[in-house]
Amino acid sequence: MALKKKGEQSSEDSKKRKRVGFAKIDAGIEANECIKVFLVSSAEEVGAENSLCVNPVDLNQFFDEEGKIYGFKDLKIKIWLSSISFLAYADITFESTSDGGKGITDLKPKLQNIFGESLLDNREEFLQSFTTERDYVGSVVSSGEVICSETLNTHNDKPNTSDSGSYTIEVIRMELRSMPIALLYSRLMPLAFLFIDGSSPIDISDPRWEIYLVIKKMIDFSGETNICALGFATVYRFYRYPESWRLRISQILVLPAYQGQGHGRRLLESINTVSISKNIYDVTAEEPSDYLKHVRDCVDTMRLLSFEPTTPALEPIVSQLKQTNLSKRISKFRLNLPSALIESARDKLKINKKQFLRCWDALIYLSLDQGDHKSMENYRNCVLDRMRTDVLGKDVGTVGKRLIEVPNNYDHEFTFVVFRSRAFEGSDGLEKVANGEDQASQEEQFIRLVDERLKEIAGVASKVSMHRRSCAA
Repeated sequence: MALKKKGEQSSEDSKKRKRVGFAKIDAGIEANECIKVFLVSSAEEVGAENSLCVNPVDLNQFFDEEGKIYGFKDLKIKIWLSSISFLAYADITFESTSDGGKGITDLKPKLQNIFGESLLDNREEFLQSFTTERDYVGSVVSSGEVICSETLNTHNDKPNTSDSGSYTIEVIRMELRSMPIALLYSRLMPLAFLFIDGSSPIDISDPRWEIYLVIKKMIDFSGETNICALGFATVYRFYRYPESWRLRISQILVLPAYQGQGHGRRLLESINTVSISKNIYDVTAEEPSDYLKHVRDCVDTMRLLSFEPTTPALEPIVSQLKQTNLSKRISKFRLNLPSALIESARDKLKINKKQFLRCWDALIYLSLDQGDHKSMENYRNCVLDRMRTDVLGKDVGTVGKRLIEVPNNYDHEFTFVVFRSRAFEGSDGLEKVANGEDQASQEEQFIRLVDERLKEIAGVASKVSMHRRSCAA
């Protein structure tokens, strides 16, 4: 081993030192950017350019805190998900791998966190599953209870019982404690991960869980019946003291290829049918998405429209809204809710009070002439006044009560917090906020919240009116 004096440097050492630098840290790639998910119904669709590519809510959440994959150059992952057996296969391609300071992500366990045992390693096995598991869904649901059945025409989706081109839509109810049904749910669970934000698995060992499956039955040219699943809902049965039960909708999903065809409505109607037949106390939903709220509002508003006590309860309210000087009596008017109808709807239709009040807004809106500007202005003022009470409490305008915007971590546009304090009290009875928040800005935000609610109501009313016209045609 040669020794050099301190400060002595050979020409060779000088050349080597010039080549020394800092390696670039691997920035990684987001899972959402390199993973594509395809929903396929045949072996021929696997790898085809026109296969249905679906958009999951967020794949980053399955890849550590940063949601990134490290160590790959030009990584592309294509997930092929069978709508026949709900098995999956991952086609992974990349140019090269290298540790750029963050390691090399082990992709298999990450993908298994999403798809579990449904993820197959062998492409050929996956392709063969379209044949070997062709009757998988049909064999599982054969033991289930048919809640509703509707025959439709393949050309116009109108009820038809004689056309040879018809098919049947059924909603099947099953208990998850059965092993074959539990296995089916384990294959469906990745769909919930992919398309329901914040979804988590349920405890299939709990006997109070049920699953509702909407299926399509169609006879092919050879005379065999093909059955495929279009969507599902999981429902939990809660005990309510002293001797009744409540149903809570936990997950509800219609596969992307079949959305917009009324299958979500069929699932909700089937759950309502079971709740009535078994004399359940009421039906609730666990953290429903905005779209589920919309569909549920439409379904329950239509049910209330055909409920006999609804019309007599609506008439006096609609009459008052048509008056020209209602603004001075809004506070009294808003409290005039039909308590008898609320309880009757809960008892007969299993609609809980919170859900009833959402539908009540739409029922009043449907009963008004949208061209009558005065009655619509009265209606808007009533909704605004009630929402102000809901947000601020009954003592609106009392000393020290304030509506303050606060930051949040839930992707909401804004969040409100209400507090009471006697400090900084002004002559108007409202607290002066020490950080200088603008009262006018807060009022503007509140009005925007009201306008969003009115837009929701109008959307429900439009959908209900359209459905009624189609049924009458």
